[in-house]
Amino acid sequence: MQRRRFLATSAALAASPLALADAALWQGLRAGGYVLLIRHAATDPGIGDPPGFRLGVCSTQRNLSEAGRRQARALGAALRSRGIPTGPVLSSRWCRCLDTARLAFGRVEPAPMLDSMFRDSQAAARAKEGQVQARVGRHRERSNLVLVTHDVNIRALAGEYLAPGGIVVARPGPGRLDVVGQLPLSGD
Repeated sequence: MQRRRFLATSAALAASPLALADAALWQGLRAGGYVLLIRHAATDPGIGDPPGFRLGVCSTQRNLSEAGRRQARALGAALRSRGIPTGPVLSSRWCRCLDTARLAFGRVEPAPMLDSMFRDSQAAARAKEGQVQARVGRHRERSNLVLVTHDVNIRALAGEYLAPGGIVVARPGPGRLDVVGQLPLSGD
């Protein structure tokens, strides 16, 4: 049995190392204990928010496009179909992030520490990073902690660039996030 498993694994590795790595990542997520950093799904074109933007008023913000809404639902469906346990779902208070979380997971807890750092001072951005690290450090559940936020925040927290709707998988490390990989949800 061990020999067959080794040969099957060797064949898979030779055929597609990336597919094997992806399969191992999905398998690991089933055990829980990871942090899923999710960039909000696709939006209407633009960068930042329009002049007059107000945090609590979605009509003043750049919001999810119809494609982004489909993308968010598909993201949640992909995680559920693979049996990935999700614990708390925390999100930036921007509507595009809250909507991504609601459509993917059906629930969300607004978390100011995940609000966009785009216009923050260096000190304010560092304070948010520290708050996220502290929250991640307190996660002890046998599930995965979900954080829905913005590109600039993910680059600051994990040093990774993501397309809209992308996921960085990380393990909590001492005062940092140790990136394990990214989940390729498109084409699945």
